[in-house]
This record gives sequence, C-alpha cells and structure tokens, in this order.
Amino acid sequence: MAWPNVEYVRVYPQRPLTESATARNRRSIVDMLQLYKAVASCPLDLMFFPAAYSWFPVPRRLLTLVTLHDAIPEHFPKMVFPDWKSRMFWNLKVKLAVWQSDRVLTVSQAAKKEITEFIGVQASLIDVISEAPGPIFRKIVDPESAPEFREHNNIPLNTNLIVYVGGMAPHKNIHRFLDGLSLALKHPDLEDVHLLLVGDYAGAGFHSNYESLQQRLDQDHKLKKHVHFSNFVSDEQLLVIYNDAMAVTMPSLSEGFGLPAIEAMACGVPVLASNRGSLPEVVGDAGVFFDPYNEDSISRAIIKLSCDQQLRQQLGEIAQARAETFTWPKAAKLTMGFMESMIDKHERN
Repeated sequence: MAWPNVEYVRVYPQRPLTESATARNRRSIVDMLQLYKAVASCPLDLMFFPAAYSWFPVPRRLLTLVTLHDAIPEHFPKMVFPDWKSRMFWNLKVKLAVWQSDRVLTVSQAAKKEITEFIGVQASLIDVISEAPGPIFRKIVDPESAPEFREHNNIPLNTNLIVYVGGMAPHKNIHRFLDGLSLALKHPDLEDVHLLLVGDYAGAGFHSNYESLQQRLDQDHKLKKHVHFSNFVSDEQLLVIYNDAMAVTMPSLSEGFGLPAIEAMACGVPVLASNRGSLPEVVGDAGVFFDPYNEDSISRAIIKLSCDQQLRQQLGEIAQARAETFTWPKAAKLTMGFMESMIDKHERN
C-alpha cells in the first residue's frame, strides 16, 4: 500500500528476515552493510525496529527505538533453545539491539517487568503499548463452515471445543494442559469436550514439543480421541474456529501479550488462561484462570467452564466488550507519542 506522505527505501538482502529471525540464524555481514548504508543515506529523525530480530546496526547518532515483545527466551532458555549455539546467537541479537537503542517498547506491564528482570533493561527506559485483534475477528452467530472444518479434522459435531492457537514450544505448557484435560475427562459430564491444537509444528530453530505430544497421545488412546491437530490456518479459517469454540486456552508459563486470547475475546469467546505473565492483564474478567504448574488446577478450570453454560455466556459477553478496548489505532497513537517524546527530548538536549 502506497501513502502520499511516505517515502519508501527498498533494500534487497540476500537472506530473508524470516530466515534470519530463527534461533540458529542471523543476518549476513553483507546484508547488514546494505541496510546500514540505506539508513545512513536517509535524513531520519528516529529508527524504529518492531522486533529485536529485525534489528541491524545503524549510525550511533540516530535515535533508535526497539520493540522487545517479551523476555521468554531469557527467562526459560532451556525450554526455548535446542542447543547452546542457538542460545548464543539469540542473546547476541538481543543484547546488540538493546545496547544501540535509546529506548525499548513492549506490549504489556508483565513483559516490561520480565525484560527488566531477565534482560536487564532499566524500567525507566521501557514504554508500554498493547496489541489488539485484527478487524477480521468478530462474533459470528452461526459459522457456516464449522461443520466442514470439524469433519476435516475428525472433531465430532455438537461437542464442546477448547482451542489452542500458537507454537508447540515447551514453555507453552501443552503437555501439562493435557494432564489437566485427562483428569477433567474423568468427570461424568465432560465426555463431549475436545481440544484442537492449531499452530505451526516446526520449531524454526526453537524447541518444538510436537513429536512428544504425538507420542503422548499414541500411548493414551482415550485422550487421543479428544485431542486434534490442525497445522497453520488462515485468518478466515481461524475466525470460524474461534466462533465454534467453547473456549480458547493459553496455558503458557509466560506470555508477552497473548494475541490469540484477545482475538478469541473479540469473537465473544472466554479464555481458559494461565495466571502467569501478561494473561491476567490482558484477559481480565473474561476468563477462568489456573496455575500452569498444577494439573489439578487446570482440571478444575476446564470442569468449571465446561459444566456451566451460563458462566460461558457471561464471560463471552465480558470478553467481547473487553476486546473492544484493545485497538491498533490506540497502540499506534501511543507508539507515535513515545517517538515524538524521544525526538523532543533529544532536540532539547
């Protein structure tokens, strides 16, 4: 999309950003020189990096703002990185990005606290915005393609569906959620509860629990009947999945924000949420919380929401109203305000 007041400077690196962003990878020296020269040739007031892995060296005279979405790799390194080499490269990327930046942007107060504790950035140098659901996510009374999707993924019709959306890394805590679900399924009224895991199975240089999850289910035939996998889906498909769900779950040991939670909430869907990281901050009164380290706590939360239709309806209404308070224009306005404040302070000095 072209904007009349925006000048585009195009650089064509040898290695795509998505490839450089993985734990084992990095930008080539040639690419960094290309990008450095492109920035150095422009009369910029401020350089903004929307993520640490998009960072590259820029002239020291240039004001720089970098976004750290969380400090999960630093908080749980053994759960994120498969080896010391990938951990070393990741830490180097983040440390260099923070070292050259004048300020840091993040997406929740919980993430700010984690960044201060595990990366060592002073709290006074961190500004907080939030994320928001995309405009596509909304409540649909009767999603027409839901039965077709269920049939394609072997999910029985007319059953209560819990949906997980995200990666399969160990810190996402899916194994322990399965422990809680297995306990909950012993309840006489929960035979019709199913779990759908939506996400990319590949780790992209990070740990992935996909194979161990499959092995776990192969050894537990009863649980296997209630758990289903769906690889990456489009936003259009995800809209249908959310609207077909009884609840969305986020059992993570930590989240910087928890975008699937707010997307589901925009669809009027309550959240079965871990009580760690940013999730209490984001979900608020729109969910049922549990201790992610305790399978009994997880089981009780599943039973509570599954057995109380009135509670689900009430939380769904709260969820939809709360999601409306999270908007991308609000996030953009806050971000622009922080940028202008940086520039004003720099010019005064």
